[in-house]
Amino acid sequence: MRDAITTLIKTYDLTGRYLDRDAMDALRAFYDSGLRRIKAVQVINLNSVDIVKTAAAALFAEVPELIRPGGNAYTTRRYATCLRDMDYFLRYASYALVAGDNSILDERVLAGLRETYNSLGVPIAPTVIGIQNMKRRTLELLGTDEDYSFVAEPFDYLSAQLSETDI
Repeated sequence: MRDAITTLIKTYDLTGRYLDRDAMDALRAFYDSGLRRIKAVQVINLNSVDIVKTAAAALFAEVPELIRPGGNAYTTRRYATCLRDMDYFLRYASYALVAGDNSILDERVLAGLRETYNSLGVPIAPTVIGIQNMKRRTLELLGTDEDYSFVAEPFDYLSAQLSETDI
């Protein structure tokens, strides 16, 4: 698993360059946002059940056919699986926040997910809606006292990567 620092250094190493002003600014931004990233992850950890529950309720209100007979979240087992997957996305988003790098999402979440969801017939649009609902709830819980705009990045990355492929 990489983080923002190792990714930055690897980029410069591959091109055989010293760290320049842009690299130093990126490092400074990473360290300056460290306490806010940790606070965001603490909020996610303490409120993960609420975040998933609230996001799922909004998802099923928006797409009620998912929980009706024949829907992908119909039956207790499928409903629980949906909530488990949402929790999975949330947990890995928190890892990406700590690392300041979304590459963990490619390595641990997105690789193989398309094939799995495709084989199970899981629709992607509701998955993306659920991820965006979790982002909104997380940002609500963080409030507006400080700049937490970076919290959206892993959620938006997951959504964009899933949306780019027709599952």
